[in-house]
Amino acid sequence: MKKYFVVLSLLFGVIAGVPSHAQDKFTVLLDWYLNPDHAPLIVALQNDYFLDAGLDVELVEPADPNAPPKLVAAKAGDVAVSYQPQLQIQVDQGLPLIRIGTLVATPLNCIVVLESSDILEVSQLRGRKIGYSVAGFEDILLAAVLEKNQVSLDDVELINVNFSLSPAIMAGQVDAVIGAFRNFEINQMDLNGVPGRAFFLEEEGIPTYDELIYVAHSDRATDERLRKFIDATERAVQFILNHPEDAWQAFVSYDGNLDNELNRLAWRDTLPRFALRPGALDKNRYRKFAEFLQQRGLINVLPDLESYAVELP
Repeated sequence: MKKYFVVLSLLFGVIAGVPSHAQDKFTVLLDWYLNPDHAPLIVALQNDYFLDAGLDVELVEPADPNAPPKLVAAKAGDVAVSYQPQLQIQVDQGLPLIRIGTLVATPLNCIVVLESSDILEVSQLRGRKIGYSVAGFEDILLAAVLEKNQVSLDDVELINVNFSLSPAIMAGQVDAVIGAFRNFEINQMDLNGVPGRAFFLEEEGIPTYDELIYVAHSDRATDERLRKFIDATERAVQFILNHPEDAWQAFVSYDGNLDNELNRLAWRDTLPRFALRPGALDKNRYRKFAEFLQQRGLINVLPDLESYAVELP
């Protein structure tokens, strides 16, 4: 009888040591190096929201920022952080991608000039040098903004500054840049003592859009792990809004290199822009921007919205 109780005790000990549910491996490919744009993902990790949902999430920073959606399309990752315009263009090109959620629900992209310059409105960009990074998209956005202000691309000089946006304008290499994120480049310029002035694209004729979204392979739209992932990020957003300082500490504790003044300022400016309901889809917003892309020749056809953007069950 004593031996029976010993064996029974050992058995219960083994059972107690087994997790209540297995953790599913889940890879998220980021759009860029870690920064406050990714706060809901970091907070969900640090607060164990993903683990609570049964997900063992790994965040992967890209060697090539253009690669994550393509890797997900090749099923080399579960979810990629991407951009609404990029998704719509890539779907038109045949990539099997689908939007499953929103991370940052407002545009961040803007045109930036020096605050000390005499450029007080977009029309005064005529005859100026304008830096950009992504050919075939940022120049199209710029063209639309300029046209609204009776200026054409032929009236400006475009210079590819290869993602060195704020350094290029602070050094005087260009008079303005497009592609600057209002939560980063503006703060970076302030910290360097060279403040900037922003023109917001959605106020200059560009239809509003979701800046950062979550995309998955279209074959995996019914994967129940995706719903768990989105629910955990929503839980993280609620925590960030309710406890911003605690959320900041969770964010920087993930990687000490994140604790710097630029990230603190970007954190402040990014918080109001996170999607409060990341799983919700604004169908009208997507349709309007698809029409804009087609009018500008960036996509050939208007695909059925349901084929590339969904609200998960």
